[in-house]
Amino acid sequence: MRVLLLISALLFFVSKTCYGQRLEAVQIYTDNQLLSLIKENKHLGQVVLDDCQLVQDIEARATKSEYPSYQFLWGDMLAFGVCVKKDVPLGLHFMKNAADQALPEALEQLGRYYHTGKFMQVDIEKAIFFLKEASAVNNLRAQIRLADIYAQGYGSPLDYPELYAQLHDSVTSDKKMHKQIAQLLTGLADKMPEHVVNAAKKGKF
Repeated sequence: MRVLLLISALLFFVSKTCYGQRLEAVQIYTDNQLLSLIKENKHLGQVVLDDCQLVQDIEARATKSEYPSYQFLWGDMLAFGVCVKKDVPLGLHFMKNAADQALPEALEQLGRYYHTGKFMQVDIEKAIFFLKEASAVNNLRAQIRLADIYAQGYGSPLDYPELYAQLHDSVTSDKKMHKQIAQLLTGLADKMPEHVVNAAKKGKF
């Protein structure tokens, strides 16, 4: 038994050694850690920085535990071929699963992809659908993109007050983004009667 344990320990050491350098074991991310990485768009980079050691754990949490944050991460890894064989359709499948669980970043990303034609054909109606869902849970990137789409003449004027209220109440320390939001608010206000704008500012849309 002791011999078997020694052999197992030796094999573990060898498996963690690459060209004479010891690789530190990487702990799986907590849900909060992963969500923070996703919000900062650092999730794929972190997987690479961790030497792709967590691929099996990530897949298990996405496919078996069905955590939306891990479904999003696994979907992105597949779509871009990060540490795994590239499989865009399967990657989008997992992104949509995360969106179905109302993960804001997944909703925003799918809306952006439908808007820009990334991995799929441009579909403004689907883009608006996903972006509206993301905007409703305070995803600022989705709100900004949705306002841009409305400025191009798409969408329903009935939706303008709600988006105006969301952008009016948004908070950002990014001066460039702050200026962009101010311009978008002006553009939306020009499309609505003054009393509707005033009501939207008070959240009474």
